[in-house]
Amino acid sequence: MDGSESVVVTGFGPFRQFIVNPSWKATQGLKLVGLGEGTDVYIKEVPLAVHLGVARGSSVVILEQTAKNSGYRDKDVCGFCPASHCCLEGGPEKLDSIINMRDVSKQFKKTGMDVIYSRDAGRYLCDFAYYCSLYHGQRRAALIHVPSSGSLTSADRLVPLLQSLIQIMLDQLEDPSDRQTQ
Repeated sequence: MDGSESVVVTGFGPFRQFIVNPSWKATQGLKLVGLGEGTDVYIKEVPLAVHLGVARGSSVVILEQTAKNSGYRDKDVCGFCPASHCCLEGGPEKLDSIINMRDVSKQFKKTGMDVIYSRDAGRYLCDFAYYCSLYHGQRRAALIHVPSSGSLTSADRLVPLLQSLIQIMLDQLEDPSDRQTQ
């Protein structure tokens, strides 16, 4: 540690019967008391968690609709795989994002962009993180697999596309009528 660290602490907004989400209140409390000298605390209420992963062998951007709870058998780079082979014992077998990824992908296909829709995030680390975010974040999460080959691997092309994709997702959150049946 070089004497100055930064930590981002996130909390969620209203959820079911909680008009003020306890996670957001706790986040605000941490900001007030801090995490010790030399540590800056930044807080943010999260409207949408967006995860980026890589799609090995793909040259297109893949928008994932669904995360699966079970079937995890491969170890991550640290050698970890849950003993139960699932994200959350007793959790739903699959969870869909509140964002209609099919609709988002259709909007971009019309403009000729290489964006596709998927309902299988691969049962690896990305899928695991996505499931946990969907479960704990009231389904307000997105997983975008970026390509590992082709012209979209260039940050000059990929970053503006990601900006547009995420903005459309945020627009759906603001206007629920934008969400169509998945």
